Amino acid sequence: MNSPSPLIRPLARIRIVLSHTSHPGNIGAAARAMKTMGLSRLALVNPKYFPDAEADARASGAADVLEQAVVCQSLAEALRDTVMVAGMTARRRDLALPFSWARQGAAQLVGVAAQGEVALVFGNESSGLSNEELSLCHLPIMIPANPDYSSLNLGAAVQLMCYELRLAAELPGEAPRGELALATMEEIEGLHAHLEKSAIASGFLNPAQPNRLMLRFRRLFARAGLEREEVSILRGLLTTFEKPKIRKKS
Repeated sequence: MNSPSPLIRPLARIRIVLSHTSHPGNIGAAARAMKTMGLSRLALVNPKYFPDAEADARASGAADVLEQAVVCQSLAEALRDTVMVAGMTARRRDLALPFSWARQGAAQLVGVAAQGEVALVFGNESSGLSNEELSLCHLPIMIPANPDYSSLNLGAAVQLMCYELRLAAELPGEAPRGELALATMEEIEGLHAHLEKSAIASGFLNPAQPNRLMLRFRRLFARAGLEREEVSILRGLLTTFEKPKIRKKS
C-alpha cells in the first residue's frame, strides 16, 4: 500500500470551521473551495440553514465535503482535540493577540499540523468572529486586502486561505519544533479555568471587576504555544498553592 504523499498529510489534519453562517450558499462555496485545494474536513457551528439545496448547488462537485461536514453546537465543540486554532479577522482588536498575514499564518498552521489537529475559523458573514470566539484562537489571521474596501465574501476568503494552506504544504518552511506534544484546546481551556479559580480564591482577581486579566493570560499562553507537560506543571503548581498551609507548632 502506498503511503500518503507529504502534501496530503498536513492538509488532512486541518479542519475549516464556519461559525454561525447565515447563508447556505456560502457553505457550499466553502466546500467547493476546500475540495479544489485538497482539504476535506468542514465543521459548522450553528448554521442557520443546513443541510440546504442551495448549499448543495453551490458546492458543485464537492457534495462529499458537505456530506462529511460536522455540525456543532458551539465553537469549543468544533475545536475539540486541536493543538492550534487560527481565527480570521478583518480588523485589529483591543487586547488581541499579535496577528499574522494570510501567507505567514497558513505556513504556521501547516507546520503545527505535522504534530496534531489544527483549525482555521471563519466567523459570521456580517459580523465575523465575536471577541469571545476569537479568545479561543491562538493566532488571529488577516488578509492583506485594500484598506479602503477590505470586505471579502466568505466563500472567497475560504478559497484564498485554502490556496495559501496548499501552497504552504507544497513549499514547507521551517520544520516543526521538537518532539513534545502540544497541549490541546481542551487542556488549555482547563488551565485557564483553573487559573481563574485560583486567582479568585487568592483574592488576586475580583470576579466583579476582572479588568481583562484573563484575556491577558490568554495572550501570554497563546504566544507561548504550551506543551502538554508545561500545562501539567502549571496546573500542579496552582494545585499546590490551593492547599491550606499547615502552621508549625512553636
